[in-house]
Amino acid sequence: MSEDQQQLHQVLWNIANDLRGNMDADDFRDYILGFIFYKYLSKKMSLHANVILKPDGLEYHEVIGHEAEEILLQEIKLDALDALGYYLKPTELFSELAKRGNSGGVHKFILEDLQKVLTNIEQSTMGSESEDDFGNLFEDLDLTSSKLGKTEEAKNELIVKVLTHLEGIDFDLENNENDLLGDAYEYLIGQFASGAGKKAGEFYTPQQVSKILAKIVTTDKERLKSVYDPTCGSGSLLLRVAKEVKEVGSFYGQESNPTTYNLCRMNMIMHDVHYKKFDIYNDDTLVNPSPKHIDERFEAIVANPPFSANWNPDSIISDDRFSPYGKMAPKSKADFAFVQHMIHQLDENGTMACVLPHGVLFRGAAEGHIRKYLIEDKNQLDAVIGLPSNIFFGTNIPTCILVLKKNRASTPLIEQNILFIDASNHFEKVKTQNVLTDAHLQEIIDTYRSRETKDKYSYVATLDEVKENDYNLNIPRYVDTFEEEEAIDLLSVSTDLKSLEIDIAKTDATIADFCKELNIETPF
Repeated sequence: MSEDQQQLHQVLWNIANDLRGNMDADDFRDYILGFIFYKYLSKKMSLHANVILKPDGLEYHEVIGHEAEEILLQEIKLDALDALGYYLKPTELFSELAKRGNSGGVHKFILEDLQKVLTNIEQSTMGSESEDDFGNLFEDLDLTSSKLGKTEEAKNELIVKVLTHLEGIDFDLENNENDLLGDAYEYLIGQFASGAGKKAGEFYTPQQVSKILAKIVTTDKERLKSVYDPTCGSGSLLLRVAKEVKEVGSFYGQESNPTTYNLCRMNMIMHDVHYKKFDIYNDDTLVNPSPKHIDERFEAIVANPPFSANWNPDSIISDDRFSPYGKMAPKSKADFAFVQHMIHQLDENGTMACVLPHGVLFRGAAEGHIRKYLIEDKNQLDAVIGLPSNIFFGTNIPTCILVLKKNRASTPLIEQNILFIDASNHFEKVKTQNVLTDAHLQEIIDTYRSRETKDKYSYVATLDEVKENDYNLNIPRYVDTFEEEEAIDLLSVSTDLKSLEIDIAKTDATIADFCKELNIETPF
């Protein structure tokens, strides 16, 4: 991480801590991330308009009051809607609102105007190709909420403070070589997740785990046609994959939580992913998969689904995603339903990697049947990686990564085996959280790519061995991490005990002498 990144992270987190007061972290997250996004959109709009106006010798703020104002604004709007996907007038830019909020007098009250601006951003896309990508993006930014203050003046004062602090930060958007703002945005999402427990952590995958998944699905690839996450949360996994290759053609994701769905779309835009290159859908992936996605096949799939979630398979029992297996995942544990969905969506040359609770490795009944089908009938399970416990925010249960490939038979080296890696004891403890270091991460990736057996760490099991274990994938059945205790030297122990007896006798004699001098009874 660069020094600029560290400084920006610290400044933003200080703003969050200083200004949120007694507001719940989850609630304040929506405000500060929303306003950072608004500033980003404003800056991009301003930079884009300045390029258009350069032949006229004008900058965007100079258009207001110009004799050709109406014509210029219309030209800029049409261009911006195609290039950026949205439009902001010069008077609607973040810097203008922040300036007016600090101007004093009647103009200082900006809440109503700010709400109009946020609404106008969404409305500017109506009827355009980007309408779905920008619709309701700011619905969680409730400027009328009592959480901001008891009076309108108090609410306005807090909002002005936030805008003022953010206005003082240079996000350096002109520099195409860095992604300071996108990284800072993700940093804040992670900080709020770690500070607010399970509720906030549900949609956030720790960066080290994200890197493992991303590196696995991009092995031997420089470019990806597409990447998909069926439980995409804030989009961090999708964006992580993009950092591992030169280019990703398209990003696809689905998220059931509306607030998190909005965060994901913001996160995509903030990382400069063009609105035409991503398609994020808001609904339950298992029961109502996106009609745009269901017929697509993706080259890479990554996911951190909600662990052992409840689901209702009754209405989709004949669905092509599940019917070939002959069994449905239990209603109380949707883990394998997500696996079935993902393998259905995977392209023939694709790889998927997902995080799941350890129970999927050994639970019986329907899950055991699905596991057997994936291994014996389809030969699609490629690797099982055991992770340390307590590395996810809000839960300390041990987790694993399942790696599956649609067409393993085309790769002879892995045609008849499954790689098991036990990284459960490889971590550093940081306060109350277990953390994977870069060294731990690299060992997992190197072992996965070399596909080798390492003493007490990994094992390449044949399919016959897995069959002998009745398709139970519990890692200790394959990777022996037992540490033999040192042999006990009984002769040495006996000698030590005799020496202790002599020392005790000497001590007793000394105590007896003291008791005699004091004319009291001995304690033995």
